[in-house]
Amino acid sequence: MEFLSEYGLFLAKAVTVVAAVLAVVLVVLASAVRQKSDKGELIITDLSEELRDLTHYLKQELMSKKAFKAYEKAQKAKAKEAEKAGDDEQGKVFVIDFKGSIDAAEVASLREEITAVLTIADNSRDQVLVNVESGGGMVHGYGLAASQLARLREAQIPLTVCVDKIAASGGYMMACVANKIYAAPFAIVGSIGVIAQIPNFNKLLKKHDIDYEQHTAGDFKRTLTVFGENTEAGREKFREELEETHKLFKAFVGNYRPELDLAKVATGEHWYGQQAIELGLIDAISTSDDLLLAHCQDSQVIKLSYRQKRKLSDKLAHGASALTGALMNKLAEKNQTIG
Repeated sequence: MEFLSEYGLFLAKAVTVVAAVLAVVLVVLASAVRQKSDKGELIITDLSEELRDLTHYLKQELMSKKAFKAYEKAQKAKAKEAEKAGDDEQGKVFVIDFKGSIDAAEVASLREEITAVLTIADNSRDQVLVNVESGGGMVHGYGLAASQLARLREAQIPLTVCVDKIAASGGYMMACVANKIYAAPFAIVGSIGVIAQIPNFNKLLKKHDIDYEQHTAGDFKRTLTVFGENTEAGREKFREELEETHKLFKAFVGNYRPELDLAKVATGEHWYGQQAIELGLIDAISTSDDLLLAHCQDSQVIKLSYRQKRKLSDKLAHGASALTGALMNKLAEKNQTIG
């Protein structure tokens, strides 16, 4: 019994020491992970090399041995010529994807990607292609996103925007900064307008004898409110603010695309690609895939993607949001038809 007692005491001490060591190790690891998570990382992908590898694989699988040997010989000769000319002579096309949310939170990554381009790009031979996909959102968020693209224009780096699905409202605010805009035939563009919707629960509160107080300094510190009783003066001021924002939006678009008839296109309407080209909202019909294939023929195409480290809670929230969005899209698809 005495032996068992001593053994139990020894075991308890050992477990305590091990637990303490593990706790220290976990704290150190957590600190290291936390420091790393504060920083993002720039992912660089050579799309030209990926296309060459794909082409090589397909030809090897589909061509006869004799034809494939001739192909390889021609490629080696071409590589030698390129080496003599110097790899630095080949221009680069930097590709950036922007899939915007309502608050344009993705601008945090966009600004890092644009900065990376500005540090390396040569405006005499390099260019940038941005794939924009957004239905718009908050004015200040998309204003900043458009300003990030304007940095490229100011540096005189040729900028192309391609719209495969949608670049409306704030999305078009970004697209119009480009030297050239491409869109797929049924991509949605335009929607040069401003909208604001505010619910008001004042009548409901009164019905249940609930008082609501709001105190401000300044006549129009708050124009419309969700819970208070709105006034006609407040509504009028709110409409004035929307009109001022619309004027700024139109002036911004007109600055980059002066040939546009703003009275005709800045009505808040949207158009499909084929209609948009007739109105001057875009310059040509094409998908991003076709543009990239064309660029790969004579340029090195590099994709840049800045990924910010996210906390586990953010990842879980994003996953839940994505799942909800997918379910809503499925329901919408069942209730919509074309024709």
